[in-house]
Amino acid sequence: MVLKGNPVVRQVKKYILLFIGAVIAAAGLEIFLIPNQIIDGGIVGISILVSHVSGASLSVLIVVLNLPFLYLGYMQIGKTFCLSTLFAVISLACWVAFFQPIPGLTQDLFLAATFGGVLVGAGAGMIIRYGGSLDGMEIIAIILDKKSGFSVGELVMFLNFFILGSAGLVFSWDKAMYSLVAYFVAFKMIDITVEGLDESKGVIIVSDSADEIAEALLARLGRGVTILHGEGGFSREPKNVLYSVVTRLEIAKLKAIVDDKDSNAFVTIHDVHDVIGGRVKKRAIH
Repeated sequence: MVLKGNPVVRQVKKYILLFIGAVIAAAGLEIFLIPNQIIDGGIVGISILVSHVSGASLSVLIVVLNLPFLYLGYMQIGKTFCLSTLFAVISLACWVAFFQPIPGLTQDLFLAATFGGVLVGAGAGMIIRYGGSLDGMEIIAIILDKKSGFSVGELVMFLNFFILGSAGLVFSWDKAMYSLVAYFVAFKMIDITVEGLDESKGVIIVSDSADEIAEALLARLGRGVTILHGEGGFSREPKNVLYSVVTRLEIAKLKAIVDDKDSNAFVTIHDVHDVIGGRVKKRAIH
């Protein structure tokens, strides 16, 4: 997500939003998950386990255990990301201490895992959206990604299965299973927060009736279309290629429009994780 405006104001807004994300995540941890011995993944999950076993302060552990990973990230990834992450981690630690005296809202493990996962995921997603992270585990995954054949997501998932599984040894196996539920809810909530409920889709259309389709998309969907000039790889004939960005809910209507104008059109649809600039907003249909 790109914040627009004066650079100083932009930075202030960014850190306010990182702070709010940390508050939301801390509420999910201390009001739902931790009172029911359900853990989160990553360094936060390790901190919860170590705090339970040793009696050490959870807030202190969250910061201390993240510091080595933040240093590695500073050396390997960059200063801006690591400063944002450090701010988010310290904010999380402070708010975890603030919420700690507050009793949990429910003793129902399923409700705790679900609502705790929603809050932790929403908070973490907001922090990721504005350029930071709540967990040094992701930094390790990014570094390992450059040296292995696995993606960042696959590495994070692999490491977190070991951490969440450890909850079975420290607490009980049913708590470990509920921790997995909370993790998957949080994982999905991060996607929703980062990408938004109104998911965007990029559409590429190759058709001999490109002009008619472009006009129909503008008239019936209110969506602008970019016309790219291409060439058939086999026939070497010139082709007009259409590119447009629509919402997930508009895909069915777009398919109907294309099929109506050219049933032989070649259409590909792919996820768009972020849209910056351009005429992507829907225009009024009269």
